[in-house]
Amino acid sequence: MFNYTSISDACIKCGKCIPVCTIHQVNPDETTSPRGFIDLLGAHERGELDIDQNAKQIFESCFLCTNCVDVCPNDLPTDMVIEEVRKEIADRYGIAWYKRLFFFLLRHRKVMDIASKLGYVFKSCAVKSDQKRGGLIPRFDLPIIKKDRLLPSMAATSVLNSYRERLDHGGKGRVAIFIGCLANYNYTGIGHSLVKILKRLEIDIFFAKDQKCCAAPAYFTGDFATVEALAKSNIEYFESFIDEVDAIIVPEATCSAMIKHDWAVFFKNRGMDEWAARAEKLNEKIYMATEWLAKCTELPSLLENSGVASDLLVTYHDPCHARKVQGVYKEPRALLGQNYKMAEMSDPNRCCGFGGVTIQTEKFHLAEAAGKPKAAMINETGADIVAAECSACRMQISDSLYRADSKAVFKNPIELIADVLEKSDA
Repeated sequence: MFNYTSISDACIKCGKCIPVCTIHQVNPDETTSPRGFIDLLGAHERGELDIDQNAKQIFESCFLCTNCVDVCPNDLPTDMVIEEVRKEIADRYGIAWYKRLFFFLLRHRKVMDIASKLGYVFKSCAVKSDQKRGGLIPRFDLPIIKKDRLLPSMAATSVLNSYRERLDHGGKGRVAIFIGCLANYNYTGIGHSLVKILKRLEIDIFFAKDQKCCAAPAYFTGDFATVEALAKSNIEYFESFIDEVDAIIVPEATCSAMIKHDWAVFFKNRGMDEWAARAEKLNEKIYMATEWLAKCTELPSLLENSGVASDLLVTYHDPCHARKVQGVYKEPRALLGQNYKMAEMSDPNRCCGFGGVTIQTEKFHLAEAAGKPKAAMINETGADIVAAECSACRMQISDSLYRADSKAVFKNPIELIADVLEKSDA
């Protein structure tokens, strides 16, 4: 899909991306840098390099944080290049059984519901709860996951199974909610808080019950068959109700970026222009939750006049897929700043180190190394809470804070905003 040699020639003499590259920051080897990746791909295209196991390990070490794309003077699509070569890797070497199982669950909501329910019932056998952070710690080494690592919580009932499809709150508007998998099954307080906010605003809700995973985990792993199936299913479903709602709001940066940006890119690169156009048409009504609440509702004035002034100090982390991909970073800060004391960390735009399924399972030492400086930045602010509109960041940063024995806990801004409204109504 790309002329790697042409891209490499434009890239190799620059190096502006090196200081901001997440993997290069924790593994300072020129090979694992954006221009290193692209130069290797140029050699592969010319027949000078085979994608062997060593090359596979190199290309799977990229966090896909898009920092390189953000600063590139030549607008090189390094992230898309990496995503394309990961498909080639997946085609050649296959996808690990646990990833294939995970992607199967993402494609089949009812099976995922059952698996989540079983996980909740039997979780005490293998993990213990961390009440402070609302997570789980393995009691012993598990397949892929090692003990003494903070994992996401498990809910008894998912968000999508907690509500009727349509909730009438006064008719001042109607939105659909795309909740995201982690928020649906693990960090369920996000969805419940979003319902509280919309109810307070008297905005009706359509819970899109037949939504499937946005496909980001499969996309970043190279399982393009799963991406195509999930994206097409979601597009057809969204089209069935898009004219009945003012917006589809997404309280998750990665899900929103996948829907608003990557679906169209994926289909264009596959030559499926009709599907790309359908994805782009939907984008007119798709927003990150804080973006829509700040721009399209009376929430800012409600918060300003709430009479609530929290003593909690909040610092905000910019998810890669929010600020760099969608340009959303002012809105959550503006909403939180009405009622909370705010303190900026030294580099809120630095990637937390989540990195996707492969990094979290096979290369967690890289995620851990990338998470340490982020935890240190948070601690330096003295913040009680670090907020970000991304559950992938939540999973990674919560573990980093746990390992650093930090006092700070992670909250989605939607949860903090709902707390303010509850206190104002008390």
